[in-house]
Amino acid sequence: MAFIHFLSSRVFPEFRELIALSMPIVIAQMAAAGMTFVDVSMSGQYSSLDLAAVAIGASIWNPVFMLVRGVLMIMTPIVAQLYGAGQTAEIGAKTRQGLWIAVTLSLFCAWLISNPDYVLTLLDVEPKIAALSESYLDVLAWGVPAMCLYQLMASYCEGLSDTRTPMVISVAAVLLNIPINYVLIYGKLGFPELGAVGCAYATAFCFFVMALLLAAHLRYHRRHQKTNPFTHFERPAMADITAHLQVGVPVGVALFIESSIFSIIALLVGNLGVSVVAGHQVALNVASLVYIVPVSLSAGVTILVGQKIGSGRTDQAAFTSFVSVAGIAIVATLLAAFIMVFAEQIASIYTQDKAVIALAAELLVFAALFQLVDGIQLASVGALRGYKDTRVAMFYMLFACWCVAMPLGYTLAMTDILTSKPMGPHGFWIGLVSALTIAAVLTSTRLVKTSRRAMRADYSFSC
Repeated sequence: MAFIHFLSSRVFPEFRELIALSMPIVIAQMAAAGMTFVDVSMSGQYSSLDLAAVAIGASIWNPVFMLVRGVLMIMTPIVAQLYGAGQTAEIGAKTRQGLWIAVTLSLFCAWLISNPDYVLTLLDVEPKIAALSESYLDVLAWGVPAMCLYQLMASYCEGLSDTRTPMVISVAAVLLNIPINYVLIYGKLGFPELGAVGCAYATAFCFFVMALLLAAHLRYHRRHQKTNPFTHFERPAMADITAHLQVGVPVGVALFIESSIFSIIALLVGNLGVSVVAGHQVALNVASLVYIVPVSLSAGVTILVGQKIGSGRTDQAAFTSFVSVAGIAIVATLLAAFIMVFAEQIASIYTQDKAVIALAAELLVFAALFQLVDGIQLASVGALRGYKDTRVAMFYMLFACWCVAMPLGYTLAMTDILTSKPMGPHGFWIGLVSALTIAAVLTSTRLVKTSRRAMRADYSFSC
C-alpha cells in the first residue's frame, strides 16, 4: 500500500507534469518534420530530379542546423534555472546576449550551406542534381538567420514553461508552407515555375514568419513583461557569451555527431542495391518520426530539472530526473513494441514491393530496439542539460558513434571479418543499437553522479 501511495502521490503527478509540458514540444517537432515532408513530397510530385535535389539539400542542411540548434537550445536551462531562482530580471539580459550568438551562428550556417561544392563533390552527386541542390541551398540560406533567431526565442520560451506558443507557430508555419510551395513549385498566380527552388523560397519565407510572430509575442504578451527580452539591445558581454558557449557547443556537437552518422550510413548503404536502400530508408524514416517523442520529452526534463536546480531543490531535481528517465523508458518500450508488432504493416505504408517490405520489417525490429535504448539516453541527456552538464555527454556520444557504431557497423555490414558473410544494412543497425546501449549506460551513470554531486553541494551550502 505504501508503494502504491508513493506512485499515486509523487511519481504519477511528476510524470503527468512532464507530459503536459512536453506535448506542445512534441507537436512543434512533428510540425518541423512535417515541413520537410511537405517539401520532399511536393517536389517529388513535380519531378524526380527536383525530389532528389531537395533530398540532397535537406541532408546537408539538417546536420548543420542540428549543430546550431544544439548551441542555441541551451538557452532553455539558462532561463529555467534563473526562473526557478526567481531572478527574472537577469533572464532578459541573458537572452539578449544569446542574440549575438544566434546572429553569428546564423551567418556561419548560411555561408556553410550556400557553399556545398566540396560536400557534393565528395558525395559524387550527379551534376544535374548537384546544380539544383546548390540552387536550393543558396535560396534556403537567406532564411537561416530567421530560423536561428526563432530557435533562440523558442528555447527562451521553453525555459519559462511557455511551450504552447512555439507549438502554435510551428503548426501555422506548416499550414502556410503548403500553399506557398504549390504556388512557387508549379508557377501559379503569376509566379514563375521554380520546382525545388520554389520549396526553398517557401521554407525561407516561413522561417521569417515564424521569427516575426514569436518576436511579437515576446514583445507584447503580458507573460513576458517581467523579463522584457527585446525592449532594448546590449553590447556583447563576453563572460555571458563564453558561459553559454561552454555549455551549448557540446550539445550542438553531440546532435551533429548523432545526425551525421545516419547520413553517412545512408551513403554507404547506397552501394548495396535499390531494394536494400529502400528498405533501409523506410526503417530510418520510421525511426526518425518516432524519435520525436522521446527527444521532445527530454526537452521537458531539461525545463523541469533546470527550474528546480535554480530554486535550490536539488533533491527534487534528482527525483524528477529519475522519474523522467523511467517514464520515458516506458514510453519508448511501448513505441518499440508497437513497431515490432506492426512492422510489416508499417513498411507497407511506404511501398508495395514485397522484397522491400520484407527487408524493412526486419530492419524495423532493430529500429525498435534503437528507440528503447535511445529513449533512456535522451532522457538522461535531457536531465544533464538541466544541470548544465553537457561536455561529458558529448564525449560519450562521440565515443559511441565513431568508436563503436561506425567501425562495428561497417565491419558487420560490409566485411566477413566477424561473420561468415557481410550482413548488409542489418550490420549497420546492430552497430547503432550497440552504440546507443553503451551511450545510455554511460549517460545514466553520469546523471547519478551529477545529481548526487549537486545534492552534496546544496547540503554543504545549507550547513
